[in-house]
Amino acid sequence: MSSFIVEGGHRLEGEIRPKGAKNEALEVICATLLTAEKVVISNLPRISDVMNLINLLSEMGVKVRYISDSECEFQADNVDIDYIHTEAFRKKAGSLRGSVMVLGPLLARFGQAVLPQPGGDRIGRRRLDTHLIGLEKLGAEFEFCSEEHMFSIKTGNDGLRGSYMLLDEASITGTANIIMAAVLAKGETTIYNAACEPYIQQLCRMLVRMGAKIDGIGSNLLKINGVEILKGTVHHLLPDMIEVGSFIGMAAMTGSNLLLKDVGVNELGMMPAAFERIGIHLEIEKDDIRINQKEIYSIANFIDGSTMTIADAPWPGLSPDLLSIFLVVCSQANGSVLIHQKMFESRLFFVDKLLDMGARIILCDPHRAVVIGSGRFNSLRATEMASPDIRAGIAMLIAAMGAKGTSKIQNIGQIDRGYENIDLRLNKLGAKIIRIDD
Repeated sequence: MSSFIVEGGHRLEGEIRPKGAKNEALEVICATLLTAEKVVISNLPRISDVMNLINLLSEMGVKVRYISDSECEFQADNVDIDYIHTEAFRKKAGSLRGSVMVLGPLLARFGQAVLPQPGGDRIGRRRLDTHLIGLEKLGAEFEFCSEEHMFSIKTGNDGLRGSYMLLDEASITGTANIIMAAVLAKGETTIYNAACEPYIQQLCRMLVRMGAKIDGIGSNLLKINGVEILKGTVHHLLPDMIEVGSFIGMAAMTGSNLLLKDVGVNELGMMPAAFERIGIHLEIEKDDIRINQKEIYSIANFIDGSTMTIADAPWPGLSPDLLSIFLVVCSQANGSVLIHQKMFESRLFFVDKLLDMGARIILCDPHRAVVIGSGRFNSLRATEMASPDIRAGIAMLIAAMGAKGTSKIQNIGQIDRGYENIDLRLNKLGAKIIRIDD
């Protein structure tokens, strides 16, 4: 298990570019299964979650060719559908959360799929109801094997057929799965309360270039008319907005002067406004953002004087992946804030390590925490901790970078799942991070 040794208190200086979006990458890589023609995806981040999904598709028979470190060609013209019934597939798919999004493409093109319990972050319940109910409305038939904890899914004799559905939640991966199934289904599919995050929009635009017929892109009401076949395409990933938020948090926490290049400003939703609410001034220059945090930042109150609340919400609201970062950054701000993590009930449990570092945080319940800022830089003290998931891991790294002394963060494989070479990239800006492979 690898670790980071982080010497805190160092300011960052310079510029950095976010890598391609992890969540978009997982969606569009799965979408390559929908066609026998070549699909080229560029700006791919070389992170473990993405690489593991690519390896899974390769073992299914998808031809994979790396054009460069960040560009890859896929061709699913000879998929071994029998592979999904093997123990090897079950183990690999079960260890990777993104594998759930092969369901839609496999059902649409091959009429069958299996679903082992997918892995990923241990951050609370992550329901699959939206996926399964949506695919069922399109005509999929499910059988559950209780001994193997696995679903076996088939389309029936008539294949998938379009349907009207009102999703019980605006699930991003659920919406992606249903879209990918519906583009090859017979007839029209209407999806109401669809997720409309930029990555869903990107998936839809990619599918349209492949020949799909999708109306309502960017809204929560999608109409999809199925086609018989899709062709190849070329696709470029957006910058990862969670990396953007992470770098903003790091710059604020360390009192740094940092320029974020090519961040996709128009795709950040409420994130910039949320950082402004906690006193972090962002200078937006075309598609770049500069953070020059010379003084400690102050959390605003609402207009009526009540305590500020930072909460996650469906797009264009704040992504739940950012709340761990906001919680840490607010720990040294001037003022108080309520962090409300609505989606996952275990994502705030890492605050016990921040308490060890001297942060003043009251964990109200699994979803809410009150943060009372110290009002000064470097107010946290170094400690030893272990990353439970990707976003808590990066929050711990931010805390360690802003703390006094040297901290150790274990289980950094979790961080590597979402951030490419984060230690090397930050060290070029002035951070002091040593990776130790135990």
